[in-house]
Amino acid sequence: MKFEDLNLHPTLLKAVADQNYTEPTAIQAQAIPLILKNNDVLGTAQTGTGKTAAFALPILHHLVKEKESQSKTKIRALVVTPTRELAIQIAENFTAYSKYNGIKNTVIFGGVKQMKQVKRLNDGVDVLIATPGRLLDLMGQGYISLKDVGYFVLDEADRMLDMGFIHDIKKLLEKLPKKRQSLFFSATMPNNILKLSNTILYNPKKVAVHQVSTTAETIQQSIYYTNKHDKKALLFHILKNKEIKQILVFSRTKHGADRIVRNLKKNNIQSAAIHGDKSQPQRQKALESFKNNTIRVLVATDIAARGIDIDKLTYVLNYDIPNEPETYVHRIGRCGRAGEQGLSISICEPEENVYARDIEKLIKQKITAIKNHPFPQTDNPMNAQQKKEFEKEKNRKRQEFFANRKKKRNAAGGNNNRNNRR
Repeated sequence: MKFEDLNLHPTLLKAVADQNYTEPTAIQAQAIPLILKNNDVLGTAQTGTGKTAAFALPILHHLVKEKESQSKTKIRALVVTPTRELAIQIAENFTAYSKYNGIKNTVIFGGVKQMKQVKRLNDGVDVLIATPGRLLDLMGQGYISLKDVGYFVLDEADRMLDMGFIHDIKKLLEKLPKKRQSLFFSATMPNNILKLSNTILYNPKKVAVHQVSTTAETIQQSIYYTNKHDKKALLFHILKNKEIKQILVFSRTKHGADRIVRNLKKNNIQSAAIHGDKSQPQRQKALESFKNNTIRVLVATDIAARGIDIDKLTYVLNYDIPNEPETYVHRIGRCGRAGEQGLSISICEPEENVYARDIEKLIKQKITAIKNHPFPQTDNPMNAQQKKEFEKEKNRKRQEFFANRKKKRNAAGGNNNRNNRR
């Protein structure tokens, strides 16, 4: 199938060609025809599957058709997403696809002053991309009306709930017109997500792309097994490789990300961190510095990294192995995009060995272990049976200790009684 087969507006096909898109991805091929026919859609898809174009292109098709009979610019489409980075990325895609048709979009998010965002809203927009908090804030101040919204997208719904936005979403739904087309996308579909989708969608068509369990063939994967106290030194050892001009490093926690950056800077390695505790200007500055090669290392947590799309990024490093194997696939998918070569590197301490095995089961391949390095793993973690035996032995010794102490006390008490009788 080609994009020409999807019956999209000619201006969109021209923009798609500029992006060097030729064939639609699986999610695009499934979702676009359904959205063009005005169906509500319940989609299961990860970031990186082409999901944004799957909803952006058909929405823009509808808006272009409507624009031909309307003169006034008003918010007709609303896309709500959990993170600032993802909102910015979606807005960039809408801008690229609208290159030849004049459909205007803007993006709003918290963490920055609202003045510029309000000005763009006052200038008039057709598509609004927003994070929940700032959206409700500007609605409360009277800067945004949703009464004309005909197309509503809730993107990354599972992440939205993880971040505590459920009450914001419920407030938002009360303000949306009843008559609308709604599109709901989530990487996973547990019961709470399905329950939420039932409040948003009407008789939805379902599409699903389970790409999360596969890694791109263009990504070469390797893993260093080491000890917890050697991870910092091993990272410096890896970065001695002059071929690594840029690398995206993943940390499990915000504090961990900051600690990695401090250690790198002590060793004169230019780096920056992005995570939830950073202000939006700080995050944008770090991302821009990385994109224009001002810094060599960008350290990110998983939530902050959602929506990061860096052209021709070759290297990704997992400083901490994620405990969910799907997260690993999502992380390394930041490199090796659009057919480019990618290399993923993981640093694994003993407690994470089990996570590494779970990842290999999911992706159905063995990750190449780098054995010839200065900091090999020496602490072998106990398996379940060994842990069970260890705990059993520990309890036996504990009981033995208290039993012996009781005997000594009893013996001491007996001696005291005899002495008193004398």
